Amino acid sequence: MNKDHLSVREIKEQDIEAITNYWLGADSKYMEAMGVDITKLPSKQEWFSMLAQQLPQPYPEKKSYCIIWEINGVASGHSNINKIQFAEEAYMHLHLWKNDTRTKGLGTAFVKMTIPCYFNNYALNTLYCEPYALNPAPNKTLQKAGFEFVKKYTTIPGWLNFEQEVNLWQLTKQQYEAMLIT
Repeated sequence: MNKDHLSVREIKEQDIEAITNYWLGADSKYMEAMGVDITKLPSKQEWFSMLAQQLPQPYPEKKSYCIIWEINGVASGHSNINKIQFAEEAYMHLHLWKNDTRTKGLGTAFVKMTIPCYFNNYALNTLYCEPYALNPAPNKTLQKAGFEFVKKYTTIPGWLNFEQEVNLWQLTKQQYEAMLIT
């Protein structure tokens, strides 16, 4: 039985370096497995600037909103949403920063803890996630967390990605509210 204490919280300025190091320090095979085109990665300063300018913005004005995942009080990953249409929809991303924290079921627990932040702070009707179809971890995580598979299709899902086949998953407000009852 896992005795780690898991918690989630909004990003703080001191988290920006860890997020930047995650992106710029990951090995190219890991990035490719996530569907990331490493030639599109911004510099350390660009990452910092991009993330820092989102911190003070009110929720309806943020282009990205980030939740930090903590294991025993230590920042160990993050989830963020972008393509935000306030009071309508957003697209979620999931990242555990270190290999030794992956494939242990932590992602599912973190996603379940993170979902209320998105629905409550953004008044969402639908939360989407479209991971690389060839990356089994996020696809399994989303299914276990209660998301519904919508379809598989080819696209460039984000500004850091290459063209790829993705699986589109969704969680509606009704599905989220039903999770709260059970």
